[in-house]
Amino acid sequence: RGAKLTRTDLSEAHLQGAELHGADLIDANLRDADLTDANLTGAKLKGAVLYKANFKNAVLYTANLRYADLTGAKLTGANLRYADLTGAKLRDANLRDADLTGANLRDANLRDADLTGANLTDADLKSAVLYKANFKNADLTGVKDL
Repeated sequence: RGAKLTRTDLSEAHLQGAELHGADLIDANLRDADLTDANLTGAKLKGAVLYKANFKNAVLYTANLRYADLTGAKLTGANLRYADLTGAKLRDANLRDADLTGANLRDANLRDADLTGANLTDADLKSAVLYKANFKNADLTGVKDL
C-alpha cells in the first residue's frame, strides 16, 4: 500500500491480484504487464507506459492516469470510476464493460477503442479523439462534450 515505484521497469511483470492501493507508479514502465484483478485505487500512474497491459477487472478507482500510454491495453470490466485519464493514449484499448463513471477523459485518444457495454455516466470527453471508437450498448447518460 502506497509503494513508491516511480520510473520502475515492471514490463511483462505478473501482478495479478496485486494490492497497489495508492502506489506511486509515475513514469513507470508496465508494458505488457498482467494486472488482472489488481487493486490500484488512487494509484499515481501519470505518464506511465501501460502499452498492451492487462487490467482485466482491475480497480483503478480515482487513479491518476494523466498522459499514460494505454495503447492496446485490456481494461475489460475494470473499475475506472472517477479516474483522471486526461490526455491518455487509449488507442485500440479494450474497455468492454468498464466502469468509467465520472472519469475525466479530456483530450484522451480513444481512436479504435472498444467501449461496448461500458458505463460512461457523467464522464468528461471534451476534445477527446473518438474516431472509430465503439460505443455499442454503452451508457452515455450525462456525458460531457460528446
